[in-house]
Amino acid sequence: MVTCSAVAQVHPSKVWKADLGNGRYRNPIIHADYSDPDVIRVGKHYYMTASSFNSAPGLPLLQSDDMIHWKLVGHALPNLVPTDMFASPQHGKGVWAPSLRFHDEKFWIFYPDPDVGIYVITAKDFAGPWSTPHLLIAGKGLIDPTPLWDEDGKAWLLHAWAKSRAGFNNQLTLRQMAPDASTLLDEQGILLVDGNKLAGYKTLEGPKFYKYQGWYYIFAPAGGVETGWQTVFRSRQILGPYEDKIVLAQGSSRTNGPHQGAWVRAEDGSDWFYHFQDRKAYGRIVHLQPMRWENAWPVMGVPNQQTGIGEPVAEWSKPIQRSSSAAQIKDSDDFTGQELGLQWQWNANWQSTWYSLSAHPKHLRLYSQAWPESANLGDLPSILLQKIPAPTFTLNTSVRLSEDSANSRAGLVVYGQQYVWAGLKKLDGHTNVVLATCTDILKQCQETITHSIPLQQSKLYLRLEMKEFALAQFSYSLDGRRYQPLGKAFTATAGRWVGAKLGLFSIADGVRETKTNNDYADFSAFRFSVN
Repeated sequence: MVTCSAVAQVHPSKVWKADLGNGRYRNPIIHADYSDPDVIRVGKHYYMTASSFNSAPGLPLLQSDDMIHWKLVGHALPNLVPTDMFASPQHGKGVWAPSLRFHDEKFWIFYPDPDVGIYVITAKDFAGPWSTPHLLIAGKGLIDPTPLWDEDGKAWLLHAWAKSRAGFNNQLTLRQMAPDASTLLDEQGILLVDGNKLAGYKTLEGPKFYKYQGWYYIFAPAGGVETGWQTVFRSRQILGPYEDKIVLAQGSSRTNGPHQGAWVRAEDGSDWFYHFQDRKAYGRIVHLQPMRWENAWPVMGVPNQQTGIGEPVAEWSKPIQRSSSAAQIKDSDDFTGQELGLQWQWNANWQSTWYSLSAHPKHLRLYSQAWPESANLGDLPSILLQKIPAPTFTLNTSVRLSEDSANSRAGLVVYGQQYVWAGLKKLDGHTNVVLATCTDILKQCQETITHSIPLQQSKLYLRLEMKEFALAQFSYSLDGRRYQPLGKAFTATAGRWVGAKLGLFSIADGVRETKTNNDYADFSAFRFSVN
């Protein structure tokens, strides 16, 4: 799951392209939930990671040669730590906003778990392997770490706070750190920026720490993910005082909450700013803004004529004109490789015994995991999930239950805080086409079957059509040619801090233990196309 060598040969995305083919690009450059992106350049290559919360493997690793076309090359965390804590889904917990750096001839990722503390991992090769997570500082509510190695040899760590754990937020704290990030050198740290003392500020978080031309800069969002803005703080001294300026906000654009990301200098010396936009069920999708410097302040996007504050651009000239069109994040998977495509993640820490790609060639076999019939999918670790890759698309697959399946269910799920799934359910030897829903997994909702249709065969073709505003419709077919709607259209919903996801599962009603290998579901190619 976490290496590049034996990954399935899957198709480049057909449903979202940021490159307009005329020397320009459109935003978002990635229409998928790579939230809290941090990006760096090393030589002629660009590298990105993002938060991954409770999904495993975690910390996606993306690489680009032109800043627009990105490919997923692996994950830095094969499974989450502490291992036992994430053996079951921990919605909204786990890996929050990370910081990616290249220092001392190696890559570094600092990432927070708001319930545990701040971890550090390193790698010589970006695609891995990465070191075992080192807990740099333990404590609840420590989030959004960003390191800075100064010219005088000193190292620093700046971080924010989560009110849900610490009891307060809107503050940025600076800690002195050993240069090898093995430990911190102070006990309390320094309150470097207090958003409570700034007029109109709330939820100051997500800092990125830089030094440029003698200035210390903190790029930090405020105001919340849906409606906030990007602020930059600067000072000639690392301990401050810092002056502030709002440099990017929605203004008259259609991009809400443009903030939290990374400043990157391209190989030609031009400057750019990556950030996310919260689009509810679609997640926090990735945008790229042109940036320049004026009077030692960054100017992002296009300045509003009245306020002077930068506004996001809908499209712009590509940073690098060379073609990298082959580098795209994959979504479809033919299940023909030795391993799953890197776009897949599990709902919690995973086990290799949950699936096989060799038992039935060109199919994914999910072995049915025993699960109480009264329990919903929200607590099931063995759901195989991927991000929604575009605003509109059609998704096709098929599912077949094994002959030995008893009281089993398997299918395709649109998974968020509310979920809806379509597929097969076997009861007392009879197979039914089923549509089921659960209204709120965080409140332990009871799954409800809204449609159940007797079936005289064990294989079912499934189709999902996604339209604008995340309006989804399931259909089914007995022969793969003639489809009919299954239930009414519904609106996909986001999960806890993440967008909705698309997934596959196979479970057998019963106690929480693995069933035999004779109880399984086989899925054919998971294929996206344009509506």
